[in-house]
Amino acid sequence: MSDGNEAEKLGGNRQFATTHWSIVRAVNHENSGAASNALQELCQIYWYPLYTYVRRQGYDADSAADLTQAFFADLLQREDLKKVDPELGKFRSFLLTALKHFLINQWDKAKTRKRGGGKPVLSLDFRAADDRYRLEPSHNQTPDLIYQRQWARTLLSRVQMDLRAEFAKRGKAHRFDKLQHFLAGKNDEETLAMAANELEMTEVAVKVALHRMRQRFGEILRAEIEQTVSTPEEVDAEIQQLFDVLRK
Repeated sequence: MSDGNEAEKLGGNRQFATTHWSIVRAVNHENSGAASNALQELCQIYWYPLYTYVRRQGYDADSAADLTQAFFADLLQREDLKKVDPELGKFRSFLLTALKHFLINQWDKAKTRKRGGGKPVLSLDFRAADDRYRLEPSHNQTPDLIYQRQWARTLLSRVQMDLRAEFAKRGKAHRFDKLQHFLAGKNDEETLAMAANELEMTEVAVKVALHRMRQRFGEILRAEIEQTVSTPEEVDAEIQQLFDVLRK
């Protein structure tokens, strides 16, 4: 999560305070010891959705990796993060717009000079990115939709990892691993019975555990969504859009 005490907030009455916009403010503080960590946090969340957008524009794997790295560096060098206003909208929309402008500007510039001689600015792991990208559907989805879908998948993956960490902390990681496949869909009675047998639980107990698991998943998802918008009123609409994008 973004702050050290974020996990504690998830369990109680969470105030709408810690957002990606607040991470941006941390990046903007000169000489802040947390600034580089805060930027790295944002990059880890958004780099792959942005990378897939660049790849969908026709760039090969190496060029897309270089351009994604260069985009984050350029964003800081031009101090765009100091100009962003949370009231203008969603942080992911700001990043995509900024990336589009960056790619347009790159068109007429020497790429190697713009990339700083090829030296990586941030610690991002592009080694498996192309293999991951090759698994993406090959149908004619727009780059914008690909970006939105990857944002949604990244977000849900973070939620699932956070939930598993909670189970592991209570010594129940095995239970999570057996039940996680039921999170997104309806209960298949036969498969659920098999899971109950493997967990040495009754089917009723498994259904209760799964209900609580889904409930907690929703709570963590909501907390994650809150980090990406500027007001609490946007949360429900953003969650709806997340699932709408995944259905397309």
